[in-house]
Amino acid sequence: MKSIRERPLTCLITKGDATPLTFYQKKREIIEAVVEAVRSSVAMVQIREKQLTAKQVFELTSGAVAAAAGSVTLVLVNERFDIAMAAGADGVHLRSNSMSPADIRSVTPRGFIIGVSTHSTNDAITARDRSADFAVLGPVFATPGKPAPIGLEELRKTCELAGSFPILALGGIDASNVRSVIQAGAAGFAAIRFMNSGAGSEFVREVKNVSK
Repeated sequence: MKSIRERPLTCLITKGDATPLTFYQKKREIIEAVVEAVRSSVAMVQIREKQLTAKQVFELTSGAVAAAAGSVTLVLVNERFDIAMAAGADGVHLRSNSMSPADIRSVTPRGFIIGVSTHSTNDAITARDRSADFAVLGPVFATPGKPAPIGLEELRKTCELAGSFPILALGGIDASNVRSVIQAGAAGFAAIRFMNSGAGSEFVREVKNVSK
């Protein structure tokens, strides 16, 4: 069974720009990104395509699951744990104001991974206490269109309070600052632009080689 024990825990978030009209073109691009994530031993891919129909999300997720089969890479679906289960995905990623992870656990298989997006220390600790497997915390750094960054000190404080519960940094992650979030105590990081670039894949490969 795949797990989230490896460190650093890395997560590729899809760009979210697929629409019903561009679905087949974007599906090809996303599956190619999943294949590259698998090649780089990225821990998780988060399917985050809010504009698609449920049928399209299912089709896309099924393709991502097939691309990740036999690898260490987990496939998670935003919000729709029903689609995740139907498509054979490994888990779901929730907003902080979504259903409680504990409630979802009562209707999902053993080993189903549940992550939660959080924006404060309190949110992250609440996610832990509600039986999530990990929390994504951010934005840590300035990001266009997002709230003011929480900064590295808040990330460090949250990681200390969370104990062994994995906290992934999110927001403004790039090649210049990715190491600083690991040094602050994060179990890893999640990113859209960075992880959809060659720089993100190269960083993950570099870290894996160092840890061997």
